[in-house]
Order: sequence, then C-alpha cells, then structure tokens
Amino acid sequence: MTRVLLDTNILVSVILNSHGVPARAYRKAVGPPYQALICEQTLEELRRVFNRKFPKKIPMLERFIAMILPAVEIVPMPYIVHADEVKIRDNDDRPILRAAIKTGADILVSGDKDFLNSNITNPQIMTAAEFISR
Repeated sequence: MTRVLLDTNILVSVILNSHGVPARAYRKAVGPPYQALICEQTLEELRRVFNRKFPKKIPMLERFIAMILPAVEIVPMPYIVHADEVKIRDNDDRPILRAAIKTGADILVSGDKDFLNSNITNPQIMTAAEFISR
C-alpha cells in the first residue's frame, strides 16, 4: 500500500471546496491502493487556521474531521530532527516532513512551495494535480 501524507493546505482546500483538485486528490488518497496519513500537528494547524481566517466555518471543519477519522491514519509528530529538514525554509513545515519520513510516507501531497522546491526525494513531494495524474 502506498502511504500518502496530506499537508494542511491541501486539507484546507478540501474543506472549503469539495469539488476542487485537492478534494479529488484527497478522495484518491483515501482509497486503495493508498493509505492517507495526516499528522497530529496538521489537525492542530487546521483549527488555528480556521479560528483565524474562517471562524464561521469551524462547524464545517469539525464535521470534516469527524468524517475523515475512519478513513485516514493520524500519525504523531516525531520530535527527533531529521537531516533533510534543513532543506525546508519554513520551520513550521519541518515537523510535517519529519512525520512523513518517520511514518514511511511514500508521497507528501502539498501546495507549499517550500516543500515543492526542496529537492527532497523521499518522500516524493507533489502537488494535488500531480498526485491525481500519477
């Protein structure tokens, strides 16, 4: 089974637009032959983003989280730093990469340029559109 870690920006897009490319990537990631992964930190970050930017949509966020729990594996955020983290400019993104590496994710789906331009090859980092066309 191919393990796919979904970044926060992908999930925000899924919640706000159930018909967009990120939503199609999410639906692909939760079905065979894939196993969707979400880092614990991502769930916390989703709540922070919605509290700050979309406070009226918090009920939508909570329904989404309740709906996805049976379909995804929630992975812990490891605290041991990985050498590849220095390739990620934004310190807030580094734990997501660390979780992807520690849990053996094959793919990290993100729209974040820090990930996409990092030249990291394990896990393979790709956009939602790239994942869909894979």
